[in-house]
Amino acid sequence: MIRPFLARIHRGYFPLAPACFVLLLASAAVAFGDDSSKLVPLKLDLPSPVFAGTPKDAPKGVDIEPTPTQPPPPLMVPADVHNLAPSAKISCSDKGVSAANLAKITDGNKKADEDAIVLLRKGLQWVQFDLGSAQEIYAVVFWHAHDIAKVYRAVIVQVADDPDFTQNVHTLYNNDRDNTAGLGAGADRQYFESYMGKVVDAKGARGRYVRLYSHGSTDSALNEYTEVEIYGRPVPNK
Repeated sequence: MIRPFLARIHRGYFPLAPACFVLLLASAAVAFGDDSSKLVPLKLDLPSPVFAGTPKDAPKGVDIEPTPTQPPPPLMVPADVHNLAPSAKISCSDKGVSAANLAKITDGNKKADEDAIVLLRKGLQWVQFDLGSAQEIYAVVFWHAHDIAKVYRAVIVQVADDPDFTQNVHTLYNNDRDNTAGLGAGADRQYFESYMGKVVDAKGARGRYVRLYSHGSTDSALNEYTEVEIYGRPVPNK
């Protein structure tokens, strides 16, 4: 009903309508009739769990968030966002990883199976996604490996305009408290890997490239990735 009314104003049926009234109606049209502004729960396809609860042998002196017994309330995102990762070009810091293996990171297989996990070498490593053009990013969701309870070190998620991460860099998540990665000390808490993965609220950050860092885990010096999902939409035209 609102849109036809606005159209009639535009055609001159109500030439004396105050400007503020027109703006109010336009705002209402956006709030109630435009799907791009509507917020909906982010629905994730979770794999089956292989363990439950927070392990008792948590590393001493580390601030680790407790593992929830069930998925937390879903993140609210615009209705028109979708997973951009499957169509992105993937690269990583470990040049020994083949393109075929990297493709497993977005194949939808999130099971805690050895053949679903992509291994990167020891030390600080990253995987990167070229989205093809600037996007509004609302969530980055990832599973390193949830075969056993482990804590990953220096987990950092960034968005940038260029592949070298020098232009318009936004840090969405950083639990690198001691600045091991050299990207600045983070304020986020470390966590145990689980079937629920890690959901990072990107809050509509804009960028073409998404990069995820890690520096081994409490289980291994190697770096593992099972799946990455990036939920966003194209940047609106001005």
